[in-house]
Amino acid sequence: MSVPAEASGPAASDPLPQQTAASEAAPQAVTEAETGAETRGDAHAAESTGEVRPSWRGGRALLVVLGCLSAIGPLSIDTYLPALPAITSELLTGPAQVQLTLTACLIGVSMGQVVSGPLSDVLGRKRPLLAGMAGYTLASLLCAFAPTVQALIALRLLQGFTGGAALVVVRAIARDLYGGPALARIFATIMLVSGLAPILAPIAGAQLLNITSWRGIFLALGLLGVAMLVAVLAGVRETLPSAARQAGGLRRSVVSFGRLLREPSFMACGLAAGFGFGGMFLYISGSPFLLQEVYGVSPQTYSLVFGLNAFGLIAAAQTSGRLSGRVRPELLVVFGSLLTLAGASFLLVAVLAGMALPAVVVALFVAMCGAGFVMPGSGALALASQPSQVAGSASALLGVVQFAFGGLTAPLMGLFGGGSAAPMAAMWVTASFLGLAAFVLLRRLGGRRSVSAG
Repeated sequence: MSVPAEASGPAASDPLPQQTAASEAAPQAVTEAETGAETRGDAHAAESTGEVRPSWRGGRALLVVLGCLSAIGPLSIDTYLPALPAITSELLTGPAQVQLTLTACLIGVSMGQVVSGPLSDVLGRKRPLLAGMAGYTLASLLCAFAPTVQALIALRLLQGFTGGAALVVVRAIARDLYGGPALARIFATIMLVSGLAPILAPIAGAQLLNITSWRGIFLALGLLGVAMLVAVLAGVRETLPSAARQAGGLRRSVVSFGRLLREPSFMACGLAAGFGFGGMFLYISGSPFLLQEVYGVSPQTYSLVFGLNAFGLIAAAQTSGRLSGRVRPELLVVFGSLLTLAGASFLLVAVLAGMALPAVVVALFVAMCGAGFVMPGSGALALASQPSQVAGSASALLGVVQFAFGGLTAPLMGLFGGGSAAPMAAMWVTASFLGLAAFVLLRRLGGRRSVSAG
């Protein structure tokens, strides 16, 4: 897949600055003119750390690799969903036990990010990424031979843990290479690739079931892991040189978590992304009931609506990327939050008033478009404010907040979902409002602290 030229920003035709053979042999500090530091908006970090930012040819291919790596999570979660009944039958267990294989994967992804993020600040990006992809490949292959549901749950935990390493390191690599508006464009470009995964994964899983069993799905994920491992070996170089790594080892990285949790500007972005991610999980878990049970649409029609909303999410993310550098990123996040709040509110009104299906589809589309502005913008803002030495830790905390909020939606839907779609819509409205309020208030608090410190 080719990456749109606009994702690279106006400063260069290739998204990544090119590196000469001489600089590869003897790395040295790169000047602003050579790296396009004004595009990254990261001159301060470079000056304060003296870090060397490696770069290479083939930057567009790298962005595709990073996008595919960031899709590991959705692929691991969604591809095997059509096979859940078959797993229940073959392993002679109940639906509740099989659902735990999904929960285990989500927990594993969060744990993997907590461990691999700080590790990547100390050891560099590539080694944790290679270890994660190797572990993911092995865990996926072992899942295919799981003899019991208990073994499958344990292996899914391992699969999520190792896959989490890819998610956290991808964001850290992007931060190493970019800052400011360019980082927002890169996040939007990565979302273009990874955003296709939730759409294509269930379709691919269903098609695989036509020619193989559920075990074949995990074999396919293992082969995907092999392909991504080769891609990392061949196309991803170290972006955090030894001189720029976190001093003090893992203990210092853990301390960074506490500092980030106390930093209002970072937590503003983290909570905006977390509530936004939670709203998306509400949509993913609640929309089948809303559309198929309440409105009686067929599975085929549901897939069309799901695809339409995914298109809205991706299109909004690309629009956000194009506007980066022209519009303040904070305004893009606020606009997206307001759009999501408007869509979720309209959905609640439509459900309570018993409006026709087109009104519900419009409400869902508007809300998902809003998420397309919030997710890349808040992530880019959160990481752009941090130096590369702690980008892994910051990326890990950002990911944990997102998956924690997303993971809370499943039990909440179980407790309050009942036989109505109104609780889903009401929770989405609440999450949208809280995300917007947290972003605005904490950004203001962070700004006041910066003025006072100045």
